[in-house]
Amino acid sequence: MLKFVDVERDMPEKRPPNLRTEDFGEIYAEFATAKAAEQASRCSQCGVPYCQSHCPLHNNIPDWLRMTAEGRLEEAYEISQATNTFPEICGRICPQDRLCEGNCVIEQSGHGTVTIGSVEKYITDTAFENGWVKPIKPSVERTESVGIIGAGPGGLAAADMLRRQGVQVTVYDRYDRGGGLLTYGIPGFKLEKDIVMQRMQQLEDGGVEFVMNCNVGEDLSFDAIRGKHEAVLIATGVYKTRALEAPGVGAEGIVRAIDYLTASNRKSFGDDVEEFDNGSLNAEGKKVVVIGGGDTAMDCVRTAIRQGAESVKCLYRRDRANMPGSQRETQNAEEEGVEFVWLSAPKGFTGGETVEGVMVQKMRLGAPDATGRQMPELIEGSDYVEDADLVVQALGFEPEEIPTLWGVPELEVTRWGTIKAEFNTGQTSLEGVFAAGDIVRGASLVVWAIKDGREAADAILDYINQGAAVAAE
Repeated sequence: MLKFVDVERDMPEKRPPNLRTEDFGEIYAEFATAKAAEQASRCSQCGVPYCQSHCPLHNNIPDWLRMTAEGRLEEAYEISQATNTFPEICGRICPQDRLCEGNCVIEQSGHGTVTIGSVEKYITDTAFENGWVKPIKPSVERTESVGIIGAGPGGLAAADMLRRQGVQVTVYDRYDRGGGLLTYGIPGFKLEKDIVMQRMQQLEDGGVEFVMNCNVGEDLSFDAIRGKHEAVLIATGVYKTRALEAPGVGAEGIVRAIDYLTASNRKSFGDDVEEFDNGSLNAEGKKVVVIGGGDTAMDCVRTAIRQGAESVKCLYRRDRANMPGSQRETQNAEEEGVEFVWLSAPKGFTGGETVEGVMVQKMRLGAPDATGRQMPELIEGSDYVEDADLVVQALGFEPEEIPTLWGVPELEVTRWGTIKAEFNTGQTSLEGVFAAGDIVRGASLVVWAIKDGREAADAILDYINQGAAVAAE
């Protein structure tokens, strides 16, 4: 260990832009064993590891880096898996530059951070290849059952934890495949779909039952799910798109990011997608404008490049330093030919029934708001029109009105529409009903959903145990 003075930081090889934009494969190669050990050996084994404290899951990062450096990869996997249900996914899509790597001590000292995410990915990919990842086999099967609504990262993390304790678990999801946004929201160049599907298979092999194509409130009532299980976890995520309110917003060719990304990901599975095939959700040959500056916007612009768009521009109302998306993703997008139009916001759309352009108003950054971020201010007389055949709205997501959709007005929500739940336990206003992930905290990172799902599983297990104790008296 402690080789950071002599060994420089090195990332896995990144495919050149002209090659990687030809397909939806991941852009980073896998670490070779020797390279993974070398990069892991750069860890300084801090007495107070800031990488660990800034990880939402508090992963034992220095420990599994040491195991990797010493060639003890199966032990590294066991340590990694102990705190993270899906380390191979977090290693690919977590914004390490804002979390673990961004708080690495040797980064602060000017030596370049340890490549934590790439090593994390390597460890679990190696574990799958060597058969170290086994189906869940509880030591004792229990009779109690839990229903989980939502097969995204939060719901799946809870399902994994509960099955390991022998609880019978049924997961209900509106889509035909599990994974939630991991499957249909995140493009393959960041997370290839076989990575998600192998985890789904592991859960199925471990006894988790999946009820797919099930839209709660329509195909099956929430009360019916509650009646079937001792406890219920709501982990639906947030899928309602924040829409623009501007002249011409209803024109054909102005689409939601979730619809656009889902169509593209379905095509990667070989599905028939009418909206893609007829061109509605296909950027091929089009001038594309994406509105937004988060990671979803980065997914959209990079997808459009791969679909063969004539041009791709991203409008964001602040500057590069103040955008919420990953700087690494922004750099990847620029390398691939995306043009960023900073300090720009949409004012409306031209073209009548079919969009032909975006009316753009230029901005400047003014005084900070309550959060400390500078507020965009309009520059009078600076408006212009950006030509566009396809406009993708990537302005973030909001919760659906679950109490209304599911017919449970007694389920309390916050003023933002998220489900009101106790901190750390996820207990809602309904007896035996818990909630976790984005539907509680609002649109956030996958790693936070995993954390919430694991904590909710612990709380549900306590709830079930208390019920069993009362019944035994």
